[in-house]
Amino acid sequence: MQVFADPITVNCRKVLAGLELLGVDYTLSKVDYFKGEQKSDEFKKINPNAALPAMKDGDLVLWESNAILQYAADKHGKTEYYPTDPARRADINRWLLWEAASWFPSCYVYLVENCVKPLLGGAPDQAVLDGEAANFHKLAGILDQRLSTSTWLCGDRPTIADIAVAAPMHLHEWSKLPLDEHPNLKRWISTCVERLPAWKATHVDVGFTIASAA
Repeated sequence: MQVFADPITVNCRKVLAGLELLGVDYTLSKVDYFKGEQKSDEFKKINPNAALPAMKDGDLVLWESNAILQYAADKHGKTEYYPTDPARRADINRWLLWEAASWFPSCYVYLVENCVKPLLGGAPDQAVLDGEAANFHKLAGILDQRLSTSTWLCGDRPTIADIAVAAPMHLHEWSKLPLDEHPNLKRWISTCVERLPAWKATHVDVGFTIASAA
């Protein structure tokens, strides 16, 4: 399994941490996000969306980070992280879809304003942050409620849903995600997800520096 990724990005970190959680072997082909290598004609033959990550496994070429995790779990029979029971799988799939459609876009506003812009010499736009606040708290509240009755997002052990939903938060302190109003969510990311060996092995630090290679 060959993964084309830049480990600093949200969705690439998701895939690499997810594969580590699953215990699936892979080779990493670095595609530099800030240099725009994902927009090259060569890479667009792999992913016509010019977006990271992507994966090759034999004749299969796959993009979309959550689809890559689903495929890897199924191929390698990792049912402890992606159960085959219809109800449990539907629950996990629900969070994967919700993360991509709602949670990632909201967290990404904070990442761009508080991390990317300052790193590139700009400044956060407080009006943009203020405009996203209500939506973020609505979404974070949904997670907080779920995590008030569950250690992990889908039960008493981690699944690929935890990795997927945590990924947009992976630089939550630097991006200044307003988590104080959501104690269960804060507990989950800090005392559950961030203690996973798979998460530590794919650590990204302030400044988009990689402290430990995947």
